[in-house]
Amino acid sequence: MSAAADTVTTAGGASAGGTSAGGALGTVRHLVAHEVRLLASIGRWVARRPHGIGRGRAFSYGRGQGAMMFGFGFVSVLESVCMAVLLRNHPAVHRVVFALDVYTLLLIVGMHAASVTRPHVLDDTGDDAFLRIRRAAHVDVRVPLAAITSVRRELVTTHEKRDGRLDLAIGAQTTITLELSSPVRHFTFLGRPKDLTMIRFHADEPEALVREIRTALEPVQELT
Repeated sequence: MSAAADTVTTAGGASAGGTSAGGALGTVRHLVAHEVRLLASIGRWVARRPHGIGRGRAFSYGRGQGAMMFGFGFVSVLESVCMAVLLRNHPAVHRVVFALDVYTLLLIVGMHAASVTRPHVLDDTGDDAFLRIRRAAHVDVRVPLAAITSVRRELVTTHEKRDGRLDLAIGAQTTITLELSSPVRHFTFLGRPKDLTMIRFHADEPEALVREIRTALEPVQELT
C-alpha cells in the first residue's frame, strides 16, 4: 500500500483549494480497495488459497475472534429479519435495506476470511529474511529479521497509543512483543506513514512463533 498525499501545499505554505477533495478521494480509494480485498478473501477461503506465504511458514492469529465474528453475523441476520417485518408494506425500501444487510454480512464474513487467508509469515531463507505481520486485510507489515533486537511471549490486554508502537490486538489481547533496532515504515489504513520501533501482535500459538523467530535470528545475529 502506498502513502496517499493528504494535502497539496502551495509555495507560500497554504493548502490549495483541492486539498479536502483530494483527501476525500484518497480516503474513498483506500476504503474501496480494502473492501475489495475482503470480498476477494472469501474466494480464497473457499478455495483454501492463503495469500502471500511463498517460501515462508504461516502462523495463524484469527482463531480467537471466530466466536465474535459469528456473533456479528448473527446480529446482522437478526436485524435483516426484523427489518423485513417492519418494512413489509414498503417493498421498495425493504429491497434497499435487504441489499445493505447482505453486503454487511459479506463484509463480516470477509473480515474473518481475510484473517484466515492472510496469516503471519516467517521467511528465513535468503539474504532478505523477514517476518510479515498482518491483521485481516488492513495491516501488513514486513519486518526484516536483521532489524529485530528481541522477541518475547507477552500477554497484554491493555493497549495505549504511543508513538513508534503498533498494537494489533485480537480479542483485545496481544501475545507477542517485538522490539526493533531500527524503525520500520508502516502505512496506516488511510495511507499515512508511521515509523515503528515496537510491534505487539497476536498469534494462536505464540510459543511456537517466538521459538521459530529466535531460531531464525541466530544466524542473522551471528553475521551482525
